[in-house]
Amino acid sequence: MKSFRKELWFQVPARRGFINITPEVQEAIDTSGIREGLALVNAMHITASVFINDDESGLHADYEKWLEALAPHEPISHYRHNRTGEDNGDAHLKRQVMGREVVCAITEGRLDFGPWEQIFYGEFDGRRKKRVLVKIIGE
Repeated sequence: MKSFRKELWFQVPARRGFINITPEVQEAIDTSGIREGLALVNAMHITASVFINDDESGLHADYEKWLEALAPHEPISHYRHNRTGEDNGDAHLKRQVMGREVVCAITEGRLDFGPWEQIFYGEFDGRRKKRVLVKIIGE
């Protein structure tokens, strides 16, 4: 069995955003030479997420509205975490809901996805560089 590791770096200019990272993950699979196996893709920051869903702008707007209703950014005094001088208590909760990671099957060197499935990086406290780990194992 072989393994391959790559870090993807992102800097979202706004506080929140979603980036389709499927092409970058597939590129890592291509570089790895692994044809059959698994790809773990995880956000390496506690205010960011990796998830799988449809790449459709209406859905992304729905996520934004839904997440803000669940954990509104303001008032920042609403979150005990922000008493430390931070202003991102909401981002930690949004990450918890959206998830830390995904594991994807690799078949014949390709992501083995159903219709419309794509991998996304979700940023909930942006404006600085953050990374995503892609770890591929298989043969």
